[in-house]
Amino acid sequence: MAGAKQLLELTWFNKDKALIPSEEGRYAYEWVDPKDPRYCETRALVVDEVVTSEQSPKDEDTQYSERADLDPTEDNLLILGESGDVLEALTRVPELREKYLGKVKCIYIDPPFNTAQTFANYEDNLEHSVWLTMMRDRLVHLRKLLSDDGSIWVHLDDVESHRMRLLMDEVFGSGNYVTEVKWEKAYAASNNASGIPMVTDTVLVYRKTTAFQRNKVARSSAMNARYTNPDRADKGPWKPSDKSARHNLGRRQHPGVYGIQHPVTGEMMYPSSSSNWRFEQPEMLRIMREWGRYELGESTDEELARRKSVEGPNVELRPEIRPIVIPHWNQEDASRALGRYAEGNWPVYYPGEGGLGAFQRKIYLSELDGAVPKNLWPHSDVGHSDSAKKEIQALFPGQLPFATPKPERLLERILHIATNPGDVVLDVFAGSGTTAAVAQKMGRRWVTCELVEDTFNRFTCPRLEKVVNNEDQGGISIQKQERVDATEEGLPDGLSPDDAQKFNSALNKVLAANPELKTEAVVKALKTATKTKNQKGVVNWRGGGSFTVAHLAPQCFDYVSELNLVTLTESATGATLVNSVAANLNFSLTPESRHFDGKRGSMFLKVVEGRLDKDKAEELLAHLNEGEGVTLAATELEPGIRQFARTTDKPCQIVHIPNDIFTYSATQEGK
Repeated sequence: MAGAKQLLELTWFNKDKALIPSEEGRYAYEWVDPKDPRYCETRALVVDEVVTSEQSPKDEDTQYSERADLDPTEDNLLILGESGDVLEALTRVPELREKYLGKVKCIYIDPPFNTAQTFANYEDNLEHSVWLTMMRDRLVHLRKLLSDDGSIWVHLDDVESHRMRLLMDEVFGSGNYVTEVKWEKAYAASNNASGIPMVTDTVLVYRKTTAFQRNKVARSSAMNARYTNPDRADKGPWKPSDKSARHNLGRRQHPGVYGIQHPVTGEMMYPSSSSNWRFEQPEMLRIMREWGRYELGESTDEELARRKSVEGPNVELRPEIRPIVIPHWNQEDASRALGRYAEGNWPVYYPGEGGLGAFQRKIYLSELDGAVPKNLWPHSDVGHSDSAKKEIQALFPGQLPFATPKPERLLERILHIATNPGDVVLDVFAGSGTTAAVAQKMGRRWVTCELVEDTFNRFTCPRLEKVVNNEDQGGISIQKQERVDATEEGLPDGLSPDDAQKFNSALNKVLAANPELKTEAVVKALKTATKTKNQKGVVNWRGGGSFTVAHLAPQCFDYVSELNLVTLTESATGATLVNSVAANLNFSLTPESRHFDGKRGSMFLKVVEGRLDKDKAEELLAHLNEGEGVTLAATELEPGIRQFARTTDKPCQIVHIPNDIFTYSATQEGK
């Protein structure tokens, strides 16, 4: 949990209970006590194969983006298993915990739990409780995996989003709420829909701590079209922006509040109310000297009174901060400033309205590193559900196994905002594997898991194989074709290539109805001034990298309620038992050791399947060096072996499997 006590808490039936799958490979669960070994057993991973491929070389005739030059990531993990058990492994198995605990930069989950479908057989009050308990348990683990500067993105429809918001407040802390993204998943509502059709999904975004920093997104051509170059500036297109910046009112005047004399009218100009000039005074003075012979003036009573109107009546003024003025301003100064205006390439602060208006500030397009992301994502920017279905159909022709797949561009936007190349991305509801596919194409490391074995074998794993083998040219692998300027002089200021193409399309329709106009000089000039062309798609992905395919080891511990007894399963034998005991006792495996199965600090582990007697214990103790100890875990103990362990000259702990690993009893529940 987030630690800080919440003012508002969501309660539900059996909130103090845990849930375990009641059927293998299905979303069906039963309530148990959180101490029940069927819930809290840590299961190790079993590696099945490593899928690897080389990055394809470049072609001379193809244009590539910078992303296509990233080294493909190799340290990735695809797991077959239930998300709760996978998260238990990632947070508790020593080898996995070392790699992922507190090191995941971004978590995206699209939980496949819809109360109207998955829990149709539950009563209404229970179905929401099941969903909330499952999500609570997973969110607690997910928070542990997040890095301090990480974020989690939870994709929902309108069924549970309001409850999830309260649940995430409880787990992550309400102060770590970032935003609620609205994704336009459909570009048109069905005419057959009843009520008010839902065309958006919600993505709730929370951070781990205030260390989270979001990246800016790429600018669109429409955004860039707002920038023009009326003064022929050397730095290229720009747009006017606020001359001043707002500040919090304090007891003393802000140092950026003072007058600046207008170079043409001679009038004293001031920042807006409760605002200040955007640059420190030495820089402002340097800028203004491009317009005339500016100096620091005197803080007159009139000038201080104007500052008071900016700052408010209860603020202490600072006479030592002096205005910027042209001493003995006259018409010669005005003429000089107007001449400078006519030259063009104005300074970053300039007088508007032909040189006679208020000061304005220039923002150059060339100095922008992107756009601040907003929480409304139209389908034109990130795709929609239909485009996502087409991506799946292109990969798996003739099949459409997922009702609500997500387009790669949607995940691209999320991972771009939340991560950088090399960061770790986690998705524990893989489905078709979109998150992992996009992460691989963007040079991020990833971990993902899928519960349903048929989905895993037919779609998730094959899709990711196609990605690393460079057999997936859909989604974000290639940027879509776009309109670009094809004129010799450049498109008119403020006109984007898309707008120019629309204008030409409309003009052609007019000419089709009035063919006699085609020879008119003005028509030819208009078509020449708005000429555009399609630019071939730029390649973002050339394949390569690798991922490990693994599955959860079978359960080794069970609880028989009729006997009120923790027992071993049929799978609890050989390497499966060794790995399970090591994971649950927090030992890292030592396959290189001839005598021991695991190690934790100076303590070794040996798992004995069968009877542990004094002779076996002495033999193992003989392999220890000075300062080392051993934990001996066995399924059967010789009488008196614990007393013998207390007499040894080296630390020796005796553990019975399963009684000393899980001491749970239903009769203790609630005590």
